[in-house]
Amino acid sequence: MQQWISKLSEAEVGSVLPNEPMAKYTTWKIGGPADAVIVPENVQQLQHLIRYLHEEKIPWMPVGKGSNMLVSDKGIRGAVIRFGKGLEQVQFSGTEVEAGGGASFVSLSIMAGKKGLTGMEFASGIPGTVGGAVYMNAGAHGSDVSRIFKSAEIVLDTGELVNYNADQMEFAYRHSVLHERSGIVVNAVFQLIEGDRSAIAASMAAYKDRRRQTQPLQQPCAGSVFRNPPGDHAARLIEAAGLKGYRQGGAQVSEMHANFIVNTGQATAEDVLTLMHHIQTVVASKFEVKLIPEVFCVGER
Repeated sequence: MQQWISKLSEAEVGSVLPNEPMAKYTTWKIGGPADAVIVPENVQQLQHLIRYLHEEKIPWMPVGKGSNMLVSDKGIRGAVIRFGKGLEQVQFSGTEVEAGGGASFVSLSIMAGKKGLTGMEFASGIPGTVGGAVYMNAGAHGSDVSRIFKSAEIVLDTGELVNYNADQMEFAYRHSVLHERSGIVVNAVFQLIEGDRSAIAASMAAYKDRRRQTQPLQQPCAGSVFRNPPGDHAARLIEAAGLKGYRQGGAQVSEMHANFIVNTGQATAEDVLTLMHHIQTVVASKFEVKLIPEVFCVGER
């Protein structure tokens, strides 16, 4: 075991899991081992952990539900941080909701709907954490995090705890300031409005039915693989290029939704990357459109 992992195992930073397979933590069910997966239970443990990693110059990255991530077959060098139960708390106050970075974004939207609060219906099909959703400015059905975001507590890569408002987050399409300024969201506050419970439930049920009919949710996948180009849809371009059902090893362009790549059972990260490159090449050749990945490709190559 590497020395830094041994030291962290003896420190107050939460659970330390050395040489942990990342396939356990991604919705694609793909990924080699991380040097260590560390699970802090509160902000203090997280700050202590981040300070140590910063001082020792050990690379680290947060992983929530792994729903927007492809981990390489060789795994991840350094530390992977996953939040424990202590960082999943949720509290409602009037029309505001405060949630820990590790809380499920889907569950939060369901809770809000049951309380008659509208604004989070779009989140009912986004299978990530609150922290990941803020980081990505996650969105669907014409809305996104920036529409409801009020503030967030963030532990920066120095271990400092800061509070950012919406302007400081610099939200854009599937983007926030955290893409440039390394940090991890430990808590976020969202501003909702009062609505009709039955209307909210009906809207969320309609979204759920649409996903069930159009997305391959029974197979390991990572949601939309490419961003939608301005004025168009990646799925339309991929399907028009004749790539629906196209396979590379164990990875396949979904027959249900062309912007999803599914793991048919034994897919490797290299299979997925090769397939993604092929899709980009064919679409660029046929339509002169460059498809930009929406998923993050991480780990040792």
